[in-house]
Amino acid sequence: MNGILLIDKPQGWTSFDVIGKLRGVLHTRRLGHAGTLDPMATGVLPVFVGYATKACGILPDDTKAYTAGFQLGQVSDTLDCTGEILETHAFAGIQDMQITELLTGMTGDVMQLPPMYSAVKVGGKKLYELARQGKTVERTPRKVRIDALTLTAFDPETGAGTLNITCGSGTYVRTVIDDLGRALGCGAIMTSLRRTLSNNFSIERCVTLEQVQALADAGEAESAIIPIAEVFRVLPPLRLNEKQTRLYRNGVKLELRYLEKQLLSGDRFAVYGDPDGFLGTAIADRENGILRIERNLTEPKEQNHA
Repeated sequence: MNGILLIDKPQGWTSFDVIGKLRGVLHTRRLGHAGTLDPMATGVLPVFVGYATKACGILPDDTKAYTAGFQLGQVSDTLDCTGEILETHAFAGIQDMQITELLTGMTGDVMQLPPMYSAVKVGGKKLYELARQGKTVERTPRKVRIDALTLTAFDPETGAGTLNITCGSGTYVRTVIDDLGRALGCGAIMTSLRRTLSNNFSIERCVTLEQVQALADAGEAESAIIPIAEVFRVLPPLRLNEKQTRLYRNGVKLELRYLEKQLLSGDRFAVYGDPDGFLGTAIADRENGILRIERNLTEPKEQNHA
């Protein structure tokens, strides 16, 4: 099995818990995932199987979308409802139009301070490990991309609401909500989080761990695997003839002058061979006039035809 398994991660599981479970279900250790989800979060977790694990670090579309619940009037050490409540504040009088106006100014490329309860490393140690020891360390704000923030529900009586968020990789939704609470002057914590989109895959395409188990028991687990080529359809295609395919698969750097008609825009391409189909990704090195292999994402030739 080689490809992507889209899992609807259950609440209370870490992303690594999901990998551990699937290793037993699929009887393979060659698994990886893209976009870690906190235990309290649910939703889209792309799991890469077999040779597709080599694609984890080169995904072309890092866009993610979430539906997040929040509660005004509280501040916690984890920035969400799983932590210790450190402060409580009144929120009476805050209306949805006030929240919407603030959210409009929080989009674009913004600097975000990683929360102490996160997997970001400082001095070789993960922040959450230090936080659990009661330590707080100085952190460096990082640039993240927030494409859209929409208030979808808000009850001024209870201070509870819901946001839809579209953003780039590395964005902490908990921090977005904490920033909103600070801007409102009353504090806010995240109460729920569901990822509805990741790397161009929507929640509607996901399967549960129970469904994967049932498919595996029936000997049909492979039917849930999505070809890795689908991830890279957003890249311009580069199609090789049979001779070029043979050379490419043997690691030969092809000369761009023989491929110029296909290299009109962009420098990164999804490569398709004849007759093999999708091979992987490549970079057009225009300065040196050659096509550099970025990542091969297929099985070795001899295994394909075994």
